[in-house]
Amino acid sequence: MKKIINPQLKDWSELSKRPQLNQTDLTDLILNVFQDVQENGDRALKKFTKEFDQCELTEIAVSKKEFAASENLIRDDLKKAIQLAKANIEAFHLSQQTEKQIIETQPGVECWRESRGIENVGLYIPGGSAPLFSTILMLAIPAKIAGCKNIVLCTPPNSQGQIDPAILYTAKLTGVTSVFKTGGSQAIAAMAFGTESIPKVNKIFGPGNQYVTKAKELAQQFGIAIDMPAGPSEVLIVADDSSIPEFVAADLLSQAEHGPDSQVILLSTSEFMSDNILNELDAQLNELPRKEIAKKALWNSKTIILNDISQCIAFSNLYAPEHLILAFDNAEDYIPSITNAGSVFIGNYSCESAGDYASGTNHTLPTNGFAKNYSGVSLDSFVKKITFQKLTAEGINSIGPSIELMAEAEQLIAHKNAVTVRLNYLNS
Repeated sequence: MKKIINPQLKDWSELSKRPQLNQTDLTDLILNVFQDVQENGDRALKKFTKEFDQCELTEIAVSKKEFAASENLIRDDLKKAIQLAKANIEAFHLSQQTEKQIIETQPGVECWRESRGIENVGLYIPGGSAPLFSTILMLAIPAKIAGCKNIVLCTPPNSQGQIDPAILYTAKLTGVTSVFKTGGSQAIAAMAFGTESIPKVNKIFGPGNQYVTKAKELAQQFGIAIDMPAGPSEVLIVADDSSIPEFVAADLLSQAEHGPDSQVILLSTSEFMSDNILNELDAQLNELPRKEIAKKALWNSKTIILNDISQCIAFSNLYAPEHLILAFDNAEDYIPSITNAGSVFIGNYSCESAGDYASGTNHTLPTNGFAKNYSGVSLDSFVKKITFQKLTAEGINSIGPSIELMAEAEQLIAHKNAVTVRLNYLNS
C-alpha cells in the first residue's frame, strides 16, 4: 500500500480515484457482446462460456437433478450457517415493509401509495474463483418479500459445467425460480434481451467486475432497470490510537481478497498506528490462500495519515466508500458527520464480514463513489410504488376551481375542461 502523509486538500480528489479500465474500449467490447447475444441467443452464450470459462455446455439451465444433488454436497454446519444468515436478513428486510397510509389532503380528496413487486427480476451472482452464494441471500430474500413472481439467477459454471452446490442450495432455499449457467457481461445481455433458455427480466441486480458493471450500465439503454453500479469491492477504514491493528489488517485483507481490481483505503490519525497495521497486514497476507489476488489489490490501495478524525470523515465523504469502518473508540460520536457511504461499521468489533454474511443488512452496495447518490439494495429496490387518489363530489368541489385556474394559466384547456364538466354537472 502506498503511504501518504498529510496530503493537501487540493490533492484529495486525485487520491480518491479508483483504478479503472479504459472506458471507451470497455464499452465497445460489451456492446459487441450484447449484439452477439441479441442476435444469436443461447448459441452466443455457449460460445462465450467456452471462451471465458473453458466449458462446453449442452444445457444452459440447471436441471432439477442438479438442484436435488446440491443439498447432499454441502456440510450440515454450513447449511445451518446459511439458515441463520437467512433468518437475520429476512428480519431486517421485513422491517422495511410499510403500512398503507391514506392521507386526506382536502375534504373528499384521499391520496395513498401501494407497493407492487417487480414481476421479473434477474440476479447476477459472481462465481469464478469465489462463488458468492451469500449474495443470493441478499437479493432473493427481499425479492420474495416484495412479491416478485419470477426470480432468475445467472452465474458462471466451472470448467466441468457445474455450479457450486452452495449456490444451488441457497437458490433453492430462498425461492429462486430458475438458475442458468452463464456469467460475465453475456449473462447481463441474456437477462436484458432474453434467449431461448433465459427469460427477459425487468430489472437486474447483483455485483460484479468492471465488465459486469459496464454491462449493467449499458442494459439501461435497452430499457432494463438496474439496482446500481455495483463494481469491484472496496473498503475505507478510519483508525486512531484506540484501534486494534490485528482487526484493521484483517478487515483490509477481507476486501483485498475479492479481486485484483478491489481497493482498500486506510485513514489514520497516527503514523505509528498505521505502521503497526501495515506490519500486521503483511503477516496475515502470507497466510492467505488468495494472497496473490490480495497483493494485486493492495498495489492499487493507499494508507493516508491525516490530522484528526474529523479530517478522516471529510476525506471519507469525498471518497464515498462502499464499506466504511470506524475502527476506534467512541465512533458513534461521528455518525452524524457521515454523508456518503454504502454501509457503516461502528467500533472495533464490527467487522465488515458481519455485513457481508449474517448481521442482517444488505451487502449489495454502491461502489466507485456512487454512494454519493445511490443507496444499497433494500426491499424498496424490488418494488414499484403506485400512487392512488380518490375524489368525491365534495373533493372535486374543493380543489376544482384551483385546478381550473392553474390549467388555464398553462394554456391546457382540455385539462381545465375535465374539471369544469364535473363542476357543471354537480351544480346543475
